Amino acid sequence: MDLSIVIVNWNTRDMLHECLSSTFAGLGELEAEVWVVDNASTDGSVEMVEDDFPQVRLIQNSENRGFAAANNQALQQAVGRHVLLLNSDTVVLEDVIPKSVSWLDNHPEFAVMGCRVLNSDKTLQITGSQFPSLLNLALQASGLSRLPGTFFDRYRMTRWDRRDTREVDVVSGCYMLVRGHAMRQIGMLDEDFFFYGEETDWCRRFAKNGWKLALAPVGEIIHHGGGSVRALNHKRDVMLTQGTVRLHRKHFGVAGGVACWGLLMAFNAVRAVTWSGLSPMMGIQAKDRAQHFRRVTRDVFTAGFQVE
Repeated sequence: MDLSIVIVNWNTRDMLHECLSSTFAGLGELEAEVWVVDNASTDGSVEMVEDDFPQVRLIQNSENRGFAAANNQALQQAVGRHVLLLNSDTVVLEDVIPKSVSWLDNHPEFAVMGCRVLNSDKTLQITGSQFPSLLNLALQASGLSRLPGTFFDRYRMTRWDRRDTREVDVVSGCYMLVRGHAMRQIGMLDEDFFFYGEETDWCRRFAKNGWKLALAPVGEIIHHGGGSVRALNHKRDVMLTQGTVRLHRKHFGVAGGVACWGLLMAFNAVRAVTWSGLSPMMGIQAKDRAQHFRRVTRDVFTAGFQVE
């Protein structure tokens, strides 16, 4: 079998339907299996898949197991030469999947690749990046990344239009094609990451084992973004912060984790103070932003730095 596609879902029934429809329409001549792992949705997602897509291999969880663990449930059973992690809030455009498989087949030194990703309005979505090192996080948090020059834009490479092939450190999990042989070599996603950080950790492990990663202009998908996290409010940023800290703790030890925690705490605290100061002049939007960052700062501080 050419490809195993794994889609993790949590309460995104309508977007999942659109994703599956476009996926099956875009497979071309590929021999593929499609897995949906549902993390205890309550919106009728499971029933929709059973009724409208009986060819899908469906796994139903009784609780939300998170992104890494849910993907692993399917990846451990996948039989494709390659595996594709695909978000439930995406739309596959034209023949991007067959072209991606062909690209990976023709570049044996690469373990992971991604494609060009668009927002809902068809503008470019910035995916593919360097590793979120302390330097890169500091450039981003301080706003220095907006300055001209490739050094300042090094982390997310926002001035790159993604129309040419480029090696990257991190490929987004919204569309991540992985060589099956390489996956079996380095192992599954780390389930200590519940939501955020797991694909970055996976990419770093591939690189440490000598594999290359890239974005390639093989086609496009639409990624609506935030499908499963819209109801999380400020908790999304708390989870993002905790995932990034865990990433540094894992790869750079306690000192690296503490430094990352302090940097991100300062980032959120400064924004809480700034938006609080602006709220009397800028009205409800500034007040909402101030409240958001105050809650993030409070929850990250309350949780503290987790050594394990």
